[in-house]
Amino acid sequence: MSRREVSVERVYDHPGAEQSVRVLVDRLWPRGLRKDAFHYDDWAKELAPSTDLRKWYSHDTALFSEFRDRYVEELTSPGGRAAIERLDTLADGRPLVLLTATRDVEHSGAEVLAEHLRGE
Repeated sequence: MSRREVSVERVYDHPGAEQSVRVLVDRLWPRGLRKDAFHYDDWAKELAPSTDLRKWYSHDTALFSEFRDRYVEELTSPGGRAAIERLDTLADGRPLVLLTATRDVEHSGAEVLAEHLRGE
């Protein structure tokens, strides 16, 4: 994937900019959010950390470094690469906004994915 502008937002915070491609990257649909009242271009749950990894991590920030390493392994697997290629095609060079319901965005899978997509 080429280097691009990628940001992360909470689904509850902003309606979103029209020129950006807004992609929900959580495996589970956010609580209290109606699908018909939420602007998003795609729900890429296949890009979210696996269920086993998500449960293991359980947002324990002491485990974040290892979580990041394990999640990047998932993203570089054949399935992860295919999902990223699909996302690249969808974005078509436009900025990406990765949407997540987590409260701690800094220690989230969405932030790890954004770093990976930016080539950091």
